Amino acid sequence: MKEKRGERLESIKEAHKSTKGDYSRMEDYLEVISELVELKGHANTIDISRYLNVSAPSVTKMLQRLGDNGYLEYEKYKGINLTTKGNTVADAIRQKHGILLEFFKMLGINHEIANQDAEGIEHYLNPQTIRQLRKFITFLKENPKILQDFQ
Repeated sequence: MKEKRGERLESIKEAHKSTKGDYSRMEDYLEVISELVELKGHANTIDISRYLNVSAPSVTKMLQRLGDNGYLEYEKYKGINLTTKGNTVADAIRQKHGILLEFFKMLGINHEIANQDAEGIEHYLNPQTIRQLRKFITFLKENPKILQDFQ
């Protein structure tokens, strides 16, 4: 499980090299913090900076903003804890990522590319799209012949 967490952090790091909107950037921070806490038991500015390819002062600025918006509790030099609101967003992004990754792998896309693509688009999809994609994945699992014919 820890290996998967590290892999997810690396995929977030790669995807973050591209230009993203402000809200998706906030989601990335929440996602990385959540992954770090689950992997290491804590998150700190240096680790967040490393995985998001941004400077430590940029991380501090965003952490303050996320704290002001109720997504986390942050005290300089003391640590970072996601609030219920922050965990909800991080969990939703994790679920989107999992659904997209599963779908791309069903299409025959190798894991590395599927993971990068999922990370790249997970922030931009409407919840309705994700629900329908989940239903489609379930349909394909219940009808393996269709998937076999496709592949």
